[in-house]
Amino acid sequence: MVVEATVGWWSGSLALMADAGHMLADAVALGLAIVAQRIATQTRTRAQTYGFRRAEVLAAFANGIALALTAVWVFSEAAARWQEPEPIEAVAMTATAAVGLVVNLVSAFILSRGSHGHNVNTRAALAHVISDALGSVGAILAGVLVLAFGWTRADPAISAFIGCLILWGGWRLVRDTSRVLMEGTPTAIDIAQVEETLRGVPGVADFHDLHLWSISDDFDVLTVHVVLDEGRHGTEVVEAVSRRLRDRHGIEHVTIQPEAAPQERLVTLGRGPRDRTRSET
Repeated sequence: MVVEATVGWWSGSLALMADAGHMLADAVALGLAIVAQRIATQTRTRAQTYGFRRAEVLAAFANGIALALTAVWVFSEAAARWQEPEPIEAVAMTATAAVGLVVNLVSAFILSRGSHGHNVNTRAALAHVISDALGSVGAILAGVLVLAFGWTRADPAISAFIGCLILWGGWRLVRDTSRVLMEGTPTAIDIAQVEETLRGVPGVADFHDLHLWSISDDFDVLTVHVVLDEGRHGTEVVEAVSRRLRDRHGIEHVTIQPEAAPQERLVTLGRGPRDRTRSET
C-alpha cells in the first residue's frame, strides 16, 4: 500500500493511488473489525443486556461509509484527469502494480489455506485481498495501455473501474449492516419457512407477534406468542418449538410465550362458552 501510494504520486498514476486507497480502506476495515471484536467479547451489563456485540456491526457500517467517500474521491480525480490528461511514468507504474498483484496473490493463498478458513473474519479478509488483486490487475492494464499506445486516459479510466470496486464493497457493507441496525430479518433465514415450522409443531394451534432479527453476525433472535391446542401443556410445547427452531433454522436465542386456547381461557375465568353466549344475549 505504501509503495503503491508513493510510486503513484511520483509517477502521476491515479490508478496506483486509487489501488493504494483501496488497500488503506481495507486495512482500516480489518483493523476496526479486530477492535470491534475485542469490544464484542466484553461481558454484558445491566445497561447492555445483550452485551457489546453490536460494536462489530457499527464498525462495519462506518467502514462502508468510508469506502463510499473514498470512491467519490477516486471518481472526482478520474473525471478531472480524463479532461486534462497528465504525463505518467508507465514503466514504474506497471512494475509496482505487478509487485502489488504478487503480494495480494500470496496473501490470498495464505488465507485460503489457513487453519481458520471457515472463520467469517478470515473469509472477509480473503474477499478484501481478492478485491485488491483486481485493483492491481487494473493498474497493470492501464500501464500496458500507456506503454503500448500512449493512451494516458487509460489511467483515469481504470481508476474509475477501481472506484467502482471500492463503491461496491462499501455499498454491500452499508446494506448488510443497515439491515441489522434496522432489526430486519436475517438474510440467511426465510421467515416463511419459520412460519411453516411453527405451524408444524404438535400442540401449536396458532401463533402471533412473530419477530426475528439479528444482534450481530451469527446471533439471531426470535420471539413469538404461540396459542396452544386444547389440553396441551405450555412447557412441553415451548420445548418442542425451541428444539424445532434450533434444529431446522439454527436459531438458538428463542423466547416463546405460550397462550391457552380461547375456550380454555374462558373456563379458567369461570365463564364457559355457554355462559358467554347467555351474557351476550
